[in-house]
Amino acid sequence: MFIKNLPHKTVERLSQYRRALLLILSKEKTHVFSHEIAQMLHITPVQVRRDLMLIGYSGNLRKGYDIKELIDLIGKIIDSERGQRVAVVGLGNLGKAFISYFKGKRSKLSMIAAFDVNPEKINRVFDGVPCYHINQLPEIIKQNNISIGIITVPSEQAPEIAEALVLSGIKGILNYTPKPLNVPAYVYLEEYDMITSLEKVAFFAKKNDERFK
Repeated sequence: MFIKNLPHKTVERLSQYRRALLLILSKEKTHVFSHEIAQMLHITPVQVRRDLMLIGYSGNLRKGYDIKELIDLIGKIIDSERGQRVAVVGLGNLGKAFISYFKGKRSKLSMIAAFDVNPEKINRVFDGVPCYHINQLPEIIKQNNISIGIITVPSEQAPEIAEALVLSGIKGILNYTPKPLNVPAYVYLEEYDMITSLEKVAFFAKKNDERFK
């Protein structure tokens, strides 16, 4: 199921909604209201309702949203019917954490390969994911129909790795280095800079600290 021109931020929130809904479902609830979802994610109920209207879903005024139904709908929108395969490039602490944390979290996303240059990591298996030498990247990506790459290498190596991923046929990249990347328009790029995020938190923490003195 594909909805044209769905805003990037809405897609991001849909993923968060599904995670929240799965948690609520585990508590044996069958329905939920927008204000309950909003409270869990620290956003407004209006935002929740707007996002769900964009995907054509509305709840019952008395009972709220059917949790299982909404989880299934979000899955049809976000997930690929055939599933997608993911590779991590850079098997340091962050790369290993990705593999370990992600294991079994989503049935439609499979972490199936890792790449590194460290001989102590190559030809080993980490949490079920085999690690290959970086020189094997084009071959393994194409052979296993991998469409998503996660970059967790030292920042100076990121542009070269991104280029190799693009040339190998990758369609989406998650860049976890502070180095901005340039990729073709047909490759979706998501960049996450932990330093920037921490500085943002520090700014607002300082602001709150000053406000309540």
